[in-house]
Amino acid sequence: MLIVLGVTGGIAAYKATAIIRQLTEAGHSVQVVPTENALRFIGATTLEALSHHAVDSDLYSDVADVKHVQLGQNADLIIVAPATASFLARFASGIADDLLGNTLLATKAPVLVAPAMHTEMWQHASTVANVATLRSRGITVLDPAIGRLTGEDSGPGRLPEAEEIISAALELVRPQDLAGRTLLITAGGTQEAIDPVRFIGNKSSGKQGVAIARSAKARGARVVLIGANFGENMGDLSTEFDEFVSVVSAAQMQSAVEAHLESADVLVMAAAVSDFRVAEVSETKIKRSEVGNDITLKLIANPDILKSATVRVANENLKTITVGFAAETAGNQTALLRLAEIKLASKGCDILVANDVSEGKVFGADTNSVIVVSKAGASDFVEGTKDRVADRIIDFLATSLTR
Repeated sequence: MLIVLGVTGGIAAYKATAIIRQLTEAGHSVQVVPTENALRFIGATTLEALSHHAVDSDLYSDVADVKHVQLGQNADLIIVAPATASFLARFASGIADDLLGNTLLATKAPVLVAPAMHTEMWQHASTVANVATLRSRGITVLDPAIGRLTGEDSGPGRLPEAEEIISAALELVRPQDLAGRTLLITAGGTQEAIDPVRFIGNKSSGKQGVAIARSAKARGARVVLIGANFGENMGDLSTEFDEFVSVVSAAQMQSAVEAHLESADVLVMAAAVSDFRVAEVSETKIKRSEVGNDITLKLIANPDILKSATVRVANENLKTITVGFAAETAGNQTALLRLAEIKLASKGCDILVANDVSEGKVFGADTNSVIVVSKAGASDFVEGTKDRVADRIIDFLATSLTR
């Protein structure tokens, strides 16, 4: 997607670097259009290095290419961050005497504006009227964050964080191709009790599964998320999705999957499910003083939730697309692809997502690299932030749903 990022002349202009970096890491092409005043706060060299595109604020360069119109016509999305009070006034008045102003008037793409200024300027009647005018024209204007400003004062006027700006902007262009579909998604890592205080578990944080759930929700799906042992940093997922089921063990996860499978268009088994559980769980804490320096635990296999689901889908002729995940220690892409193909066949699922967790990679991280394969013969390699990987997996899924 081609995203034009307008940067205007405020102290918060330096924060545009985080927006550029996150957008490019997510796979988008970013063309930065700074105002002349913005270049007083941040250099064109920095903007070019991060965006990988030449930066030129001059309305009268490359006139033969009709640059002042072409940028707006070609953009899929325009973000202006930071947006000063002066910019808001000019935009609301339709003034287009610089490249950014011309680009905004020449576009039919969604536009998001993120203001940043002192509290008194944000609350001034002129700014309030200008914001109201822009919103009445379909422009999305974020409210500024509240906090410490340039001087000693604090209040509403801070530029929102890059993640908030990007999330709000991308919401404007997300396709609603999953509207009317129900996705049943598992995430996190199951735990199997040894005694009341100890368990067998794994390192899964659940971040990738939650990212997939959020991506699906943003594209119109009804999302049922079954989560195992998330940390507090995930937020209140019970309000974020249509249904959130919290589980601990593999057995509890299997029960939740079985209860929701029939109504799901897609099952995404992103959770890391423990392969084994303790045969006999002690009802009281096992004390070292009683068992000595050695202890032997008998482990028995947990049910294969994905395999059971694919068998049920086939036996009951359900229309559910099944997606499995495999954490492998492959070492290279060729080996990972081969392992993914083997796992796809053995599980009987429609799509298999495999990642390489060698040397502690992936678990708990904010980035991932995966290979996606389908029994129809399609494949894809995706790397980047877990949000980007989630979006690409949902793209892959959406294509399967339309066949």
